[in-house]
Amino acid sequence: MVGKVKKKRNYTLSGEGAYDKSPKRMAANRSRKKARYALEKAGKVKRGDGKDVDHKNGNPLDNRKSNLKAKPKSVNRSFPRNNKAGKR
Repeated sequence: MVGKVKKKRNYTLSGEGAYDKSPKRMAANRSRKKARYALEKAGKVKRGDGKDVDHKNGNPLDNRKSNLKAKPKSVNRSFPRNNKAGKR
């Protein structure tokens, strides 16, 4: 292989971590963390209590108080997130 130069692979943009680093995913993650913090301040959840913050309409960017509810992890993660399932 004389004369061929291999380009270095940019591992930050490929593989497992690339999806989570997209601006849309990062914004959704920040918003979910803000929702958790809001319910912690309201006294509805505590650190390590095994509960998730449920966005009733399924939109993680919608952090209105009327859209947030604390649920056990087993209940909040028990239905498939696809276009047929929807939120209850």
